[in-house]
Amino acid sequence: MSRQTTLGRAVSTSGHGLHTGEPSFITLSPAPAYTGYVFRRTDLNGFEIPAAPQYVARVSYATTLMRQGVMIATVEHLLAALSGSHVDNCIIDVDSLEVPILDGSAEPFIEMIEQAGIATLEAPRQFLRVLKRVEVTEGNRRMSISPAHRFSVSCLIEFPHPMIGTQRYEIEIADGHFSQQLASARTFGFLDEIESLRNMGLARGGSLDNAIVLTPEGGILNREGLRSADEFVRHKIIDIIGDLALLGMPVLGHVEAERSGAPGRVGQRLGPGRRRLVTTAPQQQAPVGTAPRSCTCTCT
Repeated sequence: MSRQTTLGRAVSTSGHGLHTGEPSFITLSPAPAYTGYVFRRTDLNGFEIPAAPQYVARVSYATTLMRQGVMIATVEHLLAALSGSHVDNCIIDVDSLEVPILDGSAEPFIEMIEQAGIATLEAPRQFLRVLKRVEVTEGNRRMSISPAHRFSVSCLIEFPHPMIGTQRYEIEIADGHFSQQLASARTFGFLDEIESLRNMGLARGGSLDNAIVLTPEGGILNREGLRSADEFVRHKIIDIIGDLALLGMPVLGHVEAERSGAPGRVGQRLGPGRRRLVTTAPQQQAPVGTAPRSCTCTCT
């Protein structure tokens, strides 16, 4: 039987918020079984905001949680790193409105988790097994989750920019695949949208140190280039995993996303008739002897 996990010790780092631009200090600490992920605003007397679907305030540009008017923003990269590392329980202390963006990927959070180590608890791990397919569509954007023995994600994105074009990627979240294949992919944005975003009070902490910036001329401003040609679609999968982590336990299902989608709404539609809680370890699939399927890019 698989058992729940937490961190081996507390670890901290600091940075600033992607959208607020304000300094932010964060500490990840061990937590008892059945805690899940709980944010505590240390600047507000440790006010707690559980990472759960009922506290999602908005998901446009960043996932923001709110409880009794108190918010914590840009939680998706951290939650993806915890979920992708199979950490079930964690207390997250933040002294600001926003989780620090760090380098714009999930990799710094993976490094924190590796520094802390992972401790096994006595309680059995609970899984959310998908029983029936659920789909959400918005125009040409679609996201679905279907029954499966393991958690996997297939994602397609399309942007009319030569550096992106159409990109596809599929991955099973097991055996360190998250840290090896996804974690280093950074968030991205378009240079010609920055002014309008800042007028909306967003991206005030964005820079070339924490985001890929694409130019109207068809290139990027980042001198170091891309970490992989398909970095864009890999980052979208990080966001999907982070949002689905709000369900509070590992998911046994296959996610398909086309042109982004609405993972939060998919999760909300997983009612009692479409899911079941189980405590048995996920069934092992027959070995295929290969790494997760690589991206098929048609970038132009």
